[in-house]
Amino acid sequence: MQLRVRAELVYVFQSATQVLASIEPAMSVDQTVLSESITVGDGVAIVRDFDEATGQRQIRTCLSGDVTILYEGVVENGTRPLLPAKAREHVWSELPLGCLPFLLPSRFCPSDKFMRFAQREFSGLPDGAAKVGAVVGWIHEHVDYVAGVSTAETTAERTFVDHAGVCRDFMHLGITLCRALNIPARAVSAYAWQLNPPDFHAVFEVYLEGHWWLVDPTGLAPVEGIVRIGCGRDAADIAFMTTSSNCECRKVAVSVEQLAP
Repeated sequence: MQLRVRAELVYVFQSATQVLASIEPAMSVDQTVLSESITVGDGVAIVRDFDEATGQRQIRTCLSGDVTILYEGVVENGTRPLLPAKAREHVWSELPLGCLPFLLPSRFCPSDKFMRFAQREFSGLPDGAAKVGAVVGWIHEHVDYVAGVSTAETTAERTFVDHAGVCRDFMHLGITLCRALNIPARAVSAYAWQLNPPDFHAVFEVYLEGHWWLVDPTGLAPVEGIVRIGCGRDAADIAFMTTSSNCECRKVAVSVEQLAP
């Protein structure tokens, strides 16, 4: 599937501000960037970073005043594979070293506090994909998608109590429950085809059967139309914009369009 993705960010910086921006699609084996352009203000110098392990990219720069960041690209994500129904779970000694941090609690995903609940709720199921499917099913049944009930500080623990949140909160709760079941899980920021209203999307990946598999706990966008941007332990690692001081966000506009074959 070929997808045209676009992101326009308009910010006001009162003084010179250090910025990390992660809005470019990852360059990885399962998605290819066919063409792209990015502009950051007028004549602003940027530093580009590339993580060879994940294909994740980001830019670093210093911005001041009124600034528009515009990214446009065309991405081929082939036939995005879905999590196999019988994907096998790994024992810890089998896991690649890079998976181990995604078994552990993190700032927004306190999985150590959910181990008793997760084991009681899901222990009767086969290991692997069946447990991941049951986690997503539990979230669909018990958590309402409601804007405005959470903030940038909301953790999975708070979402579990409130039974409501947005994609970021669904992602954190899914990651937390999977880690509590000894399944490596990591946060993913993405562009998402057919997401309504269009915006940056938050999903997660689980490591089963020797691969990372995308999972959308909200069910709001087909996995086949997801374009990964970045991955990390939780939302703190995958923010599309991180700044060294406060700034004003005037506009965030995201669009994803499927191109004719």
